[in-house]
This record gives sequence, C-alpha cells and structure tokens, in this order.
Amino acid sequence: MDDRIYDLEERLTVFAARVVVFVDRMPSSPAGRYYGGQLLRSGGSPAMHYGEAQGAESDKDFIHKCGIALKELKESTVNLRVQLLSGLMPKTDADLVWLIQECNELVKIVGKIISNKKRKGRS
Repeated sequence: MDDRIYDLEERLTVFAARVVVFVDRMPSSPAGRYYGGQLLRSGGSPAMHYGEAQGAESDKDFIHKCGIALKELKESTVNLRVQLLSGLMPKTDADLVWLIQECNELVKIVGKIISNKKRKGRS
C-alpha cells in the first residue's frame, strides 16, 4: 500500500512539523541558530499560507497566497541545501534527506497548482 499523503495541506503540515523536530536537533553554533531560525520560519509558513488560500476570496487571492507558500518552500530548499553542502548537518542525516526530497516535491506541486489556476483563469 502507498503511504504517501495526497492531501496537500496535510503534507505541508507534516513537513512543518518535521522541520520543527529537525531544527531542535541542529547545533547551537551561530550557523546552526541562524539557519535553524530561518528554516523554522520558511518551513512552517507554507502550511499556514496554503490553509489561508483555501478560504481565498478570489482566484487572484488564491494565487497570491499559494505564491507566498511557494516562495517560502523555495527558501527552505536553499536553506536545506546550504546545510547539506556546508556540513552543518551530516548528509547521512535521514531527516535532512527526507526534508530536501519532500520540499522539492512540494515546490513542484504548489507551482503546478498556481500554473493550473492561472491557466484556468485565462480560459
């Protein structure tokens, strides 16, 4: 059986929760505090912005809120890659590997949702 979560809001929420657990394990060095704090903000906000988008007042509002979620996911991707490349967190860390993979998938999904909504609006 496939254990993947297809509810996007749930996936974003699980991603945010796993970011919290991951950041709590990061080193308390200046770099760890900096990148950890940034990741908490950028990794947690997409779930909330997507949740807001579900109550959007228009297609334009929906696209805007999803666009913010997408920007935050892209920021999280870069943050995680910096951690990987710098060795801040070991590249063998299973949570780091999962977060990078999930974040990349979420960027594609949210980007496609925005693209589809824009295309639908032009039809």
